[in-house]
Amino acid sequence: MADHLKRRIGFGLLTAYGVGVMVGAGIYVLVGAVAAEAGVWAPLSFLLAGLIAAPTALSYSEFSTRIPEAAGEAAFIRRGLQSRFLAVIVGLAIVAAGTVSAAAVLRGGTGYLMLVVDLDAGWTMVALGAALTAVAVFGVMESLSLAAVFTVIELGGLALVIWAGWSAPASADWTAAPPMVLTGVGAAAVLAFFAFIGFEDIVNMAEEVSDPERTMPRAILAALVLTTAIYVLVTVATVRVVPLDILGASERPLALVWQAAQGGDARFLSTIAVFAALNGVLAQIVMASRVLFGLGKREQSFTIFHHVWPRTGTPVLATCLVGALVIVGALALDVGLLAEMTSSILLSVFVLVNLALILEKRRAPQAAFRVPMIVPVIGLVLSGGALVFNLQGAL
Repeated sequence: MADHLKRRIGFGLLTAYGVGVMVGAGIYVLVGAVAAEAGVWAPLSFLLAGLIAAPTALSYSEFSTRIPEAAGEAAFIRRGLQSRFLAVIVGLAIVAAGTVSAAAVLRGGTGYLMLVVDLDAGWTMVALGAALTAVAVFGVMESLSLAAVFTVIELGGLALVIWAGWSAPASADWTAAPPMVLTGVGAAAVLAFFAFIGFEDIVNMAEEVSDPERTMPRAILAALVLTTAIYVLVTVATVRVVPLDILGASERPLALVWQAAQGGDARFLSTIAVFAALNGVLAQIVMASRVLFGLGKREQSFTIFHHVWPRTGTPVLATCLVGALVIVGALALDVGLLAEMTSSILLSVFVLVNLALILEKRRAPQAAFRVPMIVPVIGLVLSGGALVFNLQGAL
């Protein structure tokens, strides 16, 4: 077996991967919750959330050029905070967060599929999980290419929603919009921030990216900008045609947009949501396996995972372990409760990564891609604030 990954991923595929991770099944339900807080000003909340995420994304971009390795966050924190123990904890936390997130999305995607086809939920989760794990084992180019296809299908569904939102008559809430309430827009922006979690997964693909010092920052920022634009457009279409009292209470807000314009049950959106879920599961399996691979490079306890199967060019053992845990989690665990913890874990990592970059920039100012010192400082403050808000909501 080999102990290194092949650099075959370019800017386009990496950007598609990042967009696919962020624009997951959550957009199909989150719009209603954000609109309940911000009203017709919900698009502004998504724009603000993108701006909140931007400093941390820029911090990740600089660190990814300094240390273009798998297990990115663990490597960042080991270098910046000079703590081997904390780096291992963070690496395992990223694996746990990715596994739990994938399990939750697999369970949710199976639920959407059962709205379309009458199947046994348990066996369907096993079959889908096993199939996606097999794709991840087969090859990274195959995995990201399939994820890109899923992303195109997903974005096609959202494009139809945007078209429907502009072709239907505007609701009374839109035509007689009340003045903006800053507190409502701000609270909704914190909620919408969680729709942007996923850009950090890009750094864990660094060892398979061609020219990572140039490609990584461009892909991270491009994925963030594209995702923000998509969220804003979808939200404008939604609040334009759906009355706010109905929108805030709905678990399928985008279906309401289609029904307002075209009628029917918008069943095809459930099918598209299945592809969104499959995209999210595949992306998380690929990401978490790379973190285990990267931990194996630095920590003797994890060296068993630092091997690549020559025929596929993928870390097969790490991929199979993550895939198995995802299936077990989807079948057996209280995924809803664990999924709530995922955001807190990732926000804690964001805080540590920004702090690590501040310290690293003081020690070694030069890098292939540099951001001003104020960027990680702002990222630290914003991530810390979002973490406190998230923990208060969980208590």
